[in-house]
Amino acid sequence: SRNVASSELCRSRSMSNVATFTELPETHQMLKETCRQFAEAELWPIAGKIDKTGEFPEDVVKKMGELGLMGIDIPEEYGGTGLDALAYAVSLTEISRGCASAGVIMSAHNSLYLSPLKYFGNDEQKQKYVTPFISGEKIGCFCLSEPGNGSDAGAASTTAKDGGDHWILNGTKAWITNSYQAEGVIVFATTDKAKKHKGISAFVVPKPTPGLSLGKKEDK
Repeated sequence: SRNVASSELCRSRSMSNVATFTELPETHQMLKETCRQFAEAELWPIAGKIDKTGEFPEDVVKKMGELGLMGIDIPEEYGGTGLDALAYAVSLTEISRGCASAGVIMSAHNSLYLSPLKYFGNDEQKQKYVTPFISGEKIGCFCLSEPGNGSDAGAASTTAKDGGDHWILNGTKAWITNSYQAEGVIVFATTDKAKKHKGISAFVVPKPTPGLSLGKKEDK
């Protein structure tokens, strides 16, 4: 079969294996065009440079926040844009088209940091760790991978012990996107080894926090 690309159409495949096309809703078309213009004006000129130098594009991330991209599917009550998964996909595609690094920063922040809080955090946690992270002024990161087991969550060696009114986390994470710039961190740690993978919990940790330190930057 022949692959067909279109800037205005998205494709769905029916049970009969016949490709059909549906126009994006008007809101999503406008979003797509806005993100494309932004990518061409702001991202294309710096993409090669920041890939070579490893520089974090702080100014661009703030501008992405101003466009509503750093909380695109977060409810408006928490300061987000309140759009759907399609809007997220459309915008992320255009941002990544302009600069893959900017796309990874955006997706790690939205999908890996904000989403766990969106779906599983309580109202207090959302007010503290979601709302201030929408504007692009603050970003978050997601700490799952470890030096000895990669992204195998079931083999996590980081532990968490109940300290009464707080938890004590002990372990090392690796290859964490946005780690140096993040002011909020989602950390996976084992709370009950007897339960194996079911004994792993996710914690939200402010950064900086006592005992939390950063290792060397990876060339990735």
